[in-house]
Amino acid sequence: MDAITPREIQYLRELAKRQMEYAHLPIMEERKQLWYDHNAVMRKKPVVVIEELSFQQDLLPPSQCETPLAKELEYTMQMAIVNHEMVGDDKVTPDFCRLNRAIEFREFDEDWETIRPAEESIAYQYEPIIEDLEEDFPKLKPSVYRYDPEVDRIRMEMAQDAIGDCLPVVFGNSSLEWHVMPSNKAEKLMGLETMLIEMASNPDGYKQLMEFLVQDIQRFLDWQEANGLLVMNNGNTYAGAGSYGFTNELQQTGDKVVTQNLWVNMNSQESSTISPQMYGELVFPYYKELASRFGLVYYGCCEPVDAIWEPYLSTLPNLRKVSCSAWCNEEIMGDALRKVPVIYSRKPSPNFLGVGKDLDEEAFRDYIAHTLRVAKGCEIEFIFRDIYTLEGNQGKVKRAVQIVRDLIETMY
Repeated sequence: MDAITPREIQYLRELAKRQMEYAHLPIMEERKQLWYDHNAVMRKKPVVVIEELSFQQDLLPPSQCETPLAKELEYTMQMAIVNHEMVGDDKVTPDFCRLNRAIEFREFDEDWETIRPAEESIAYQYEPIIEDLEEDFPKLKPSVYRYDPEVDRIRMEMAQDAIGDCLPVVFGNSSLEWHVMPSNKAEKLMGLETMLIEMASNPDGYKQLMEFLVQDIQRFLDWQEANGLLVMNNGNTYAGAGSYGFTNELQQTGDKVVTQNLWVNMNSQESSTISPQMYGELVFPYYKELASRFGLVYYGCCEPVDAIWEPYLSTLPNLRKVSCSAWCNEEIMGDALRKVPVIYSRKPSPNFLGVGKDLDEEAFRDYIAHTLRVAKGCEIEFIFRDIYTLEGNQGKVKRAVQIVRDLIETMY
């Protein structure tokens, strides 16, 4: 493992000190309390999050590091710093630097080939493993994974030596953030068109596949529990599609963290075009089984959920947040969620920030005000995701945050 160079250490320490300075600002304590109240569904005021991951190239300065571990630390700290300086949403600047556990995961023991329309394209698809479910299902293999604690011991020691006295380094575990989603895995194995055809023409075979996928996920969860690899996500940790996990309701109850102590992020975007009845038969039972294993559940991403709310999602175990995407009927979900302790996690259209250089402030203001009206009485969070470019206008995001905050103050 390459050692972090003296030049890199000096640079990383400057970043660490700057992040810690921001983490200790009084506003961060206010935001923490806002999140704890919000996740407890105390119905005070909405929170606002801009997820920069998809347009980070428009915000991050050029990397100054070359060794892999130094680059990892640099990226993590720069993302926190850039968020505070250039976005200013309700994320809390961490008073630590997270180093993710080096878990190696090989899904279904396959070498996955990705297909892109162009070399630099963000769009891609996987080369399908299954072309005919009945014929190819017997070929499926369980996923394989491994963890070398010695590798992580060395990585942590190097990171602590570099910046630990300026900014504590802690282990994280991001391996489950987008993992507990059987529909996503079915689509990855077959491609969307084949998946939908198999659901309609071979429902029994599709159920057999979903059972296999759930068992594969369960084995991975069991392995992580048994090896003490899970990390609590009840604080300043990503928990859901863009949201954060601050809560006192989840606590470690034994020597090791178990899934019942955690938030889980789930969605079934791939099934958005099937009927609610088909969803109830071929999708929901498998998600219900997995959801029951966790302490709190965030459900949904870009798919509309209004048609499946009443018959299915309203009964999902441990549900605390549900994504109300740009394709969702906001009125239906507003009426439903103001009656229950489930958070209205609004995903506004990314077009306002991601299309065109200038922000259409009047249209954006009307759009956000509509959500605040139809979801009034709900616990609301705005999560802006899937913005792929700022078209050279870095100031758009901070201005958008301010507009949302102004509307919240006016309407709350």
